Amino acid sequence: MKTSTRWICSFLLAVISVLPVLAGTKDSPEAKKDADATAATTSAQPATAAANPNTPAAGTNVTALLGVLVMKGVLAPAEAKSIESAPAGGELQALEDVLARKGVVNAADLAAVSPAPASAATQPAASPVGMAVVSQAAQAPAPKEGKPPAPAVVSAVAPLRVLPVDPPVKDGLKAAFSMGPVKMTPYGFLKATGVYDTSNPNGDDMPFPGLFLSSTSILNTGPTKDPEFHLKARSSRIGANFEFGDISPKITLTGRIEADFEGNFSEVDNRDVSSLRSSMFSFRQAWMRLDYAASDKTDIYFEGGQDWTLFGSSALPNLMETTALGYWYGDVYERSPQLQVGLVQKLGGSRNVKFAPTFAIMMPSTGQIEKLGSLGLQGQIAQAERQGADSGRPEVEGRVALQFQLDKAPGVAPAQIILSGVQGRRTNIVTNSATGYSSLPANYLAAFPNGFTASSTIWGGQFAVQLPTRWVTIVASAYRGGDLRFFFGGQVNSFATDTSGLTNIQGPFQTVDGGPLAAAGGAVLGTNSSGTVVVAPQKPIHAFGGFVNIGLPLSRWFNADPKGHNAGWQLYLHMGKDQVVAADLRNPGFTGNANVLSPLPLRMGTLGALTLYYKLNPNVTFGFEQSVYATRLVTGADYTIAGQPSNEWKDHRSEFGPIFTF
Repeated sequence: MKTSTRWICSFLLAVISVLPVLAGTKDSPEAKKDADATAATTSAQPATAAANPNTPAAGTNVTALLGVLVMKGVLAPAEAKSIESAPAGGELQALEDVLARKGVVNAADLAAVSPAPASAATQPAASPVGMAVVSQAAQAPAPKEGKPPAPAVVSAVAPLRVLPVDPPVKDGLKAAFSMGPVKMTPYGFLKATGVYDTSNPNGDDMPFPGLFLSSTSILNTGPTKDPEFHLKARSSRIGANFEFGDISPKITLTGRIEADFEGNFSEVDNRDVSSLRSSMFSFRQAWMRLDYAASDKTDIYFEGGQDWTLFGSSALPNLMETTALGYWYGDVYERSPQLQVGLVQKLGGSRNVKFAPTFAIMMPSTGQIEKLGSLGLQGQIAQAERQGADSGRPEVEGRVALQFQLDKAPGVAPAQIILSGVQGRRTNIVTNSATGYSSLPANYLAAFPNGFTASSTIWGGQFAVQLPTRWVTIVASAYRGGDLRFFFGGQVNSFATDTSGLTNIQGPFQTVDGGPLAAAGGAVLGTNSSGTVVVAPQKPIHAFGGFVNIGLPLSRWFNADPKGHNAGWQLYLHMGKDQVVAADLRNPGFTGNANVLSPLPLRMGTLGALTLYYKLNPNVTFGFEQSVYATRLVTGADYTIAGQPSNEWKDHRSEFGPIFTF
């Protein structure tokens, strides 16, 4: 049996090496042209398929060959029919795909018998700043050993995609090293930038919404606008992709682990004075994925671990400033622990259409509520996680993506249209031992003798598009929802307690998670119009927003030599906005919202940015970004900017530096 299997594999590899010639037997001008080109390429190379003594004669009929493979049980009749019906010259790729999926051959086998370099249609891998070049055309001479093929054209701008539609290819990971059956390839980048802000009252090295304090006043910059200069290297990132072996040809096991240095700063004895340069190393992603090839066109997968959220993260802007990445200014996203299931269905056609629905249950969580008096870790754990966990249910998210080739020019990534959504719940718990609870009126104690709970809903919907073309790439996102604080939306607001129609209000009461109190929409009791004692409902603060990010491949515009040092110029234009729904800010029944500064709530954040990249080579990129971050308060509320009242705070930010990619 083993001898027979080895013979079949050897036979198949020999067949693959001459399929371009066999494809030329079809009676069409295109097929004859392909056959002539293949013959010319074959005669120019010293080791060819024609010289292989195991290769069938050039006159072998493709249909007959597929019949032999069906007879030997290598192909199913339906698979053979699909390969035979492939476009002229496409039988080779179709057969390779089927044999690779079945595990009969792998990438190394195909590379060993391939008579030419990779096709120009192969999608390039994008760098962290979205720059890539297209592989050399198939008819070009093979590159010298150890050197990558020279690019044939400057690539278009590739969208930043952290949630790709295409499933992983079995044995597709080019491993840097292996640990038993596990293959691993590290990746990452080192980023060092200098930053100048015209106004940065928070003292951060990243943009932050206009929510700043001093020890004596609120929303006051002091005698100047508080300009600052920072040098930062903590945006650097490192990760590794994994592929795990499996005996089934239909199952692919992959994984990823990724971390960066953008955590907070550790203050310990040996670096007390220098803690500012010692940022924490923390995880970004850690997940594993199992893909099952149910058919040639259907992939079903399961993923578990911490990954990007389906809501929001489906479309991200390409900005040089990645510590915040436009949060509170129109870009909603997160990374969260999750269990995810999905489907990738190939619909085919000339545009290579794919449909990918996905569903996930997520860690239930709301955003940490900032306070004038910090509760430290207690407040962080309680309000970043406990209010979600106290709801007793997971957060659910879903996404539907449609992928297709909008522009068929070489070096252009496929387009995507995406709908995504999230629904969750948060809950406050008040015990009957809370301060002041025992002194409630008798009818209140009778109604809630053991304490009470108050909850609100978290929800959001997003529509996004990624539209790459040879001339311009447009990425746009629009969202609306309630309590989007965890996803960096809604101007730092979470929820509010609505006392509309209630009388004889009692509270607010301290909740078991350490807050929030009155200024943050506290848990209260009241009497409704019927005289019944009720819990004042808590409602999410609603918000909407989005962004447009336009990428311009300058080098391609000006027909730069793809092999030269001017092939890596790209320009991005960005506009984003995050805004609270005005009705929530004006609601007289809200005792306060989740923003600690509820007397002066944030109303809107806007961002405009221009980013220029110059890619010297595949490993070195220089970037410059000029941006304007602005936050507005509700009408009638003012900041004090350099001693003058203003409804808007604004920061003009300049950032420049190199990015070393590996």
